[in-house]
Order: sequence, then C-alpha cells, then structure tokens
Amino acid sequence: MKRRVGQWTEEKAGRRRVVEPVSQGQSSERRRWQQQQLQEGRAASAAGGAMEPGDLSVRLGLGAVLLSALAVLLVGGLTLPGAMSQGETGELPERRPPKLEMDQAILKVYNELLHEGLVVSWLSDHCYQCLYQELGNVPTEKHVGHPRNSTFAIDTKYPVTLQVNSSVDKKEVCRVHETFGEHGHYSLWVTKANLSNASGPVNCKIIIDQEAISNKLPILYAFLAYLGLAVLICLAQLIMGLNSVRNLMSSLSYRVEMERLINSELGSTNRVADNAAHGNLVSGRNPGSYRLRSLDTFRGLALVIMIFVNYGGGRYWFFKHESWNGLTVADLVFPWFVFIMGTSITLSLNSALQANHSRWRLLGKIAWRTAALVLLGIFIINPNYCKGPISWETLRIPGVLQRLGLTYGVVAVMELLYGKCWPEILGLDSWWSPVRDVLIYWPQWIMILLLECIWLCLTFLLPVPDCPRGYLGPGGIGDFGQFVNCTGGAAGYVDRWLLGEKHIYQHPSCKILYHTTVPFDPENLLGLINSIVMAFLGLQAGKIFIIYKGQNKQIMLRFFTWSTLLGIISAILTKCSKDHGFIPVNKNLWSISYVTTLSCFAYILLLLIYFLVDIKKHWTGAPFYYPGMNSILLYVGHEVFEQYFPFKWKMLNDHSHGEHLAQNLLATTIWVFISYVLYKKKIFWKI
Repeated sequence: MKRRVGQWTEEKAGRRRVVEPVSQGQSSERRRWQQQQLQEGRAASAAGGAMEPGDLSVRLGLGAVLLSALAVLLVGGLTLPGAMSQGETGELPERRPPKLEMDQAILKVYNELLHEGLVVSWLSDHCYQCLYQELGNVPTEKHVGHPRNSTFAIDTKYPVTLQVNSSVDKKEVCRVHETFGEHGHYSLWVTKANLSNASGPVNCKIIIDQEAISNKLPILYAFLAYLGLAVLICLAQLIMGLNSVRNLMSSLSYRVEMERLINSELGSTNRVADNAAHGNLVSGRNPGSYRLRSLDTFRGLALVIMIFVNYGGGRYWFFKHESWNGLTVADLVFPWFVFIMGTSITLSLNSALQANHSRWRLLGKIAWRTAALVLLGIFIINPNYCKGPISWETLRIPGVLQRLGLTYGVVAVMELLYGKCWPEILGLDSWWSPVRDVLIYWPQWIMILLLECIWLCLTFLLPVPDCPRGYLGPGGIGDFGQFVNCTGGAAGYVDRWLLGEKHIYQHPSCKILYHTTVPFDPENLLGLINSIVMAFLGLQAGKIFIIYKGQNKQIMLRFFTWSTLLGIISAILTKCSKDHGFIPVNKNLWSISYVTTLSCFAYILLLLIYFLVDIKKHWTGAPFYYPGMNSILLYVGHEVFEQYFPFKWKMLNDHSHGEHLAQNLLATTIWVFISYVLYKKKIFWKI
C-alpha cells in the first residue's frame, strides 16, 4: 500500500488501480451494494452453461464492437500530441501517454484543488534569465476524491523549475525544482495543505512512479571496449618486441621474400630497393627530415573529436555545442585546430625562408591555399543531393573551412611579412633576451592588438537597431524576452547586413533552448577576428619551438607561462562564472574570453603531448597521429560521406543513446583506420 494525497493507490502485478476514498456514512450502503453485485455475478456464472444462443451472439457482437472501438482508439492515439490531458474519473476517456523522445520523461500533474484549474510552466536551469514556458493546463477537480490530471513530456537534459499557476487569477500556486531522468515517470500532486481550509496554502510534491533509465552506461561500455582494445594492442606490441619473436618474424619474412623473388619474373632485389627508396615521399615527412610528432598528434586529437561530435556524439547534450554561454566537449576542438594550424604556419614558413624560397612565391601559395579552403568549404556545406544543384538564393557563405582558410591567409601573410629566418640567434646578448620570442615580433603584436580593438569597438559600440549596445545575449526568451530579435548583438547584425539572412546558418544551437527567431551563424564575420587571434597564439607556440630549439625545459616552461597568463585573463573577463562575467565564454560569438580560455587549455595540452611524445617518447601519438597527418582529407571526407554506409545506417531504435553512440564511434573509428592506411601508403593530401 502507498499513501497518496487525497486518495489510496494499490499496486498489483505492475499495474496501478485507483481506489476512491469513501466516507463513513456511505460505507455500509456501498458494502451492501457490492455484496449484491457479487451474488448476481455468481448466479450469472452458475447459469452460464444454460445460456441462450441469442445471448451468446449478442455478447460476441458487443465484444467485437468493443474490440473495434479499442483498435480505433489505439490507432488514433498514435497521432495524439506530446502533451495531453486525461481524467481518471470516468468522465474523460483515458488516452495514451505522450511518446517520449530522447532526453524526455513523463510528468503527470494531479489537481486536487476544488473548482480551480491549473496552468503548468517550466524553466530550464541552463536557460539564463529566461521566461517560463507553458507546458499545458490541468482541469479542475469537480468532486472531492476525484482528482483530474494532465500528462506532459518534460525535458531531462538539465534541472528544471516547475511553476504552477491558477487558471483563474493567474497567480502562482506553487513552484518545484527537480532533476528528471530520461524515460522516467513522475507525478506532481497539487493539493491543499489543510483540506478543511479552502484558502490555505498549497502543497506540491513530486513522486517517482517509474525509475529513469541510466543513459550514461553506453559511454562506460564504449570506454571499457576501447580500453580493452588499447590493452590488446599494447600486449601485441610487447610480444612483437621480444627478441625471439622478432627473430622468428625476420626469418619468416626472409623466406617469403626469397620465394617471391624466385617465382617472380619481374622483380629483382635492386628494383625492390629502388622502389622503397624512391617511393611517394612527401616533403617534411621523409625519413631524413625531423618532424614534431606532438603537433600532428594534437591536430589529430582535435580532428577525431570533431568528427565524432559532427556525427552526433551519441546525441548526448554534452557532446553537442553549447546553447549559448559556456563550454561542452564539442566547443573545444575547432579552436584547438585553429591553434595548431598557427603553430604549423610558423614552422613551415620558417623552414621555407631558411631554404631561401622567394617570399612572392610563398605569398602565391598562401593565396591559393586560402582560396581553395574557402571554395571547398562553400561547396561542401551547401549541396543537397536530394534537391539538385546548389541554390544560390540560400547559399550559406560562412563555414568551418571558410573560417580556417581566411584565418590561415591573414596569419600566414603576417608571418611572411615579419617572420625571421634565424630568430634563435637574435637578441641573445640583450637584456630583453628572456622575452625575445615576443619582442622580435613586435609588429605582429601591434597588428593583433589593433584587430582586437576593432572587435571590442564593433561588439560594444556598434548601434544595432532595436537592441542595446554591447548586447551579447541569445535573444529569444533570454533576458526575460526583452530582446527577441537581438541574437548575437553586433555579430549577428553584421552578418545579416553584409551577407543577408538567407546566406547564414538558419539553425543556431541557441534556437531550441532560447527559442530564437532570427538566423545566426557561429562562424560569423566578426568572430573571424578572434579566430585570427587564436591562430596567432598558436603561432607564438611555434616561435617558442624555433627559438628554444633543443631546450626542452625552456619550451615547457614557456608553454606553462603562457597557459597561466591566458588563464588569468580569462578569469578576469568571465569573473570565473558562466553568465555573469564582463565577456562570457561563448563559442557562437568567438568571444575573446573563449579564445583565451581555449588557448590556455591548448598550451597545457600541447605541453603534455610534447613531453610524452617528443621528449620522453612514452607514446607514439597513435592513433591520433595518423589523422593529424591527413587532416584536410579526413575533414572533407567525413562531411561528404556522412550519410552513407558504413558511416550511417537505419537504426532499430532511433531514440536510443546507445545505438547512436555505437554508430558515431564506429564511423569515427573507420576514419581513423582510413588515415592509418593512407599513412602506410604514404598518401597525404595537401592544399
């Protein structure tokens, strides 16, 4: 037995039966009526063997009609909306509960207030300064002991606050804060604290009817599976490293090779050696040239996570981009990719300048690569193969590759103009030698500071129609609905003014939570400035590698110093909070605090990878090293073939995190394996 407010419930065989409370004055009369009904039922059962054929046909006909009606109700119930009202008093037909999507639970609200309907609203804790959103109405209780109820689907991603208002005077009745679990069943009982006092306080209590599922278990299983695979690979490498095993494999390979040469009419020992020596080698990747494996490992790590989250990340909210302010796993990878691109620019251009390559020729290569990345990005993100050619009227102009191309172009030209051929020998005997990695590039720093001043002025001083100056919010229902069409402030306004609403992203990440009504592009033009700053901070890491070449302690010390400095700047700008800082961390805006925070993480991560891979050599960088060597090819490939098998297939349960996670992890693993095969075949795609 479980006690409910105002009624008794009895659970038997997994089903719930509501037993209405009966007053003492009615108990004897109802008991006599129940005994009479029981006796009549027994008499009818005893006479069942002598039932008339007409009675049997009538009962069969009635049964067929009931079954037909039930089938109609079931079929019709499939099209019912997600939130519905239903009564358990016999006055309204009972309907099926709403069909749950991912990250949803069932909430049934019971109203025990006499002659007073309810309006239920909800507000996510993740929605900053938002308006309450209405869930629906709950009918009034007409008779004592006959509570009416309504059933709703409620979001489970974040904790929510439920607000219950009176449908008569719209005043708040009660408020409840709760964290719901996916596919759980919950009941919210709204009742008087004192049944004898009609004007007394109201109590709201949430009861768990059915426990939620544990939707994080697939992540644990996937982690254990990949951990087991890594252990097996390490064991295999350990066994292959044993002298006895190596000698055995060498003898076997020698016999196979001799047999192949004897039986072959085309091959010869010299020809095989020539082929091996003059294979498809790429500049910078030849055995004679030194290459920092940590950079390719870092790039590959960012790329693998990017592919995984682009494929869906198992449909978990923390593997998707943040709705507005804050960070998720998906928000880390693109800035890291930009950062390591800046580091590579320093190393590649410095090597070219030391080899006396013409700066004009290098400028032509920079221009070609910039244009190729921009055009490639436009043609990748826009085609809809089901609708035919690209529609120029709705062509999206900004994008990831476009942002990479333009950022690369600006930073590479800056380095080409002011880069030094032999920076490691400059200022060695000067008093400013400890900071020469900054001071000898002072023109670049002035340009970066000017660019950042432009971003600050446009963001906080540019007048935006019907919006406050310096607005950094999401619009929609944010900021209590005062600035509905101000999404992104100046950043959104600049895009809509220069590119037009139809040529930017139509479904920003803030649309679902904040109910925004205007399009907004996360790769906006104003954010390009801070993307350049991010790449320039990566450029600084490359200069540290060059100037302090061979001085591993100095390199690691400077990485740690830059990480600390950028972390302090981020703490000041954000006030160590998600929404209350001067400039919050925001990936959609590419705010300066977002750049300093991600650069802080990038320096620390690069320090660790450099220490493990290039200094101590405890880790080869695998498997991330291989995607890092073919980053553009893998990015383009995963975008083009995203909808094709084996990267995607029709799932048995489209609302299962586990199936989505398995599909996305398998697709990502396939691309890592492809990069490994390309690496072994010495195939590298460069733009």
